[in-house]
Amino acid sequence: MPDLSGKVAIVTGCASGIGAATVRRLRADGAQVLGTDLAKDAGRLLAEETGVSFAQQDVGERAAWPAIVAQALSSYGRLDILVNNAGMVGGSSIAETNDEAWDRVLAVNLTGTMAGCRAAISAMIANPGGATGSIINIGSTTALTPLPNDIAYSASKAAVLNMSKGIATWCARQGYAIRCNTVIPGATDTGILAKGDADMPGFKAVAARMSPMNRLADPTETAAAIAFLASDECRFMTGADLLVDGGALAIHPGL
Repeated sequence: MPDLSGKVAIVTGCASGIGAATVRRLRADGAQVLGTDLAKDAGRLLAEETGVSFAQQDVGERAAWPAIVAQALSSYGRLDILVNNAGMVGGSSIAETNDEAWDRVLAVNLTGTMAGCRAAISAMIANPGGATGSIINIGSTTALTPLPNDIAYSASKAAVLNMSKGIATWCARQGYAIRCNTVIPGATDTGILAKGDADMPGFKAVAARMSPMNRLADPTETAAAIAFLASDECRFMTGADLLVDGGALAIHPGL
């Protein structure tokens, strides 16, 4: 297991799914964690269970990001890890989407991720002992193979992928030991899929068949990849896209 002792992390979207699994994993590996989420009650329950800190946050409100980072610094004295996990789906094609829906998805998935990276890098540059840190942005297979019926989500995740590479190379060229990588999960057994299955019985089974492994990912499997990227075990890894998709993108969809 990666050793994250002495490291401090912020994890957004912490109240459920991949975010909750990531909080538990980083904490188990020794990190101090500040989890954030819009879901206040669920976030506080997770904090009580795991012994982490919690702050209610709408990541789409970019002006709130400096206060979130300041809370981590006030509580723990440094910031080593940022996991930009919070996100939302849109569910509309180009013909159906409206300006309000488009703007909200991009505010949460793209602009919120950018604002988190910007605030975190500022703190990481000032870390005691020098500019160090690891930023892990959560992408999606839709960044590479878009969903025609969710144009905003697909576009936002594609932009996150490219933005992460730009952040990674900028930090490296400045001489900062601050890495930025993207984890690309496949279909994962989270509340979003459970809701889809309730609305359309059999939806989870269809999603499972997207992978040649013929199953959904468990959130802990994605959390394990995040913990690896957060650790010093991969300190030469930056600007990378780490697929955790059960081979879904490794096979032609028609075969």
